[in-house]
Amino acid sequence: MSDIVNKLWGFCHTLRHDGIDYGDYIEQLTYLLFLKMADEREVHIPDGYD
Repeated sequence: MSDIVNKLWGFCHTLRHDGIDYGDYIEQLTYLLFLKMADEREVHIPDGYD
């Protein structure tokens, strides 16, 4: 588990150094986690939601 957390923080540091603020990268990472969970559980996301 700590490996995943370290990778996540590494991505956050990369985004922050690229000029993306805290709220923006939290939003993007949350969106990616949601999509990953939906894919693993084979949840259908309706068309038009991207």
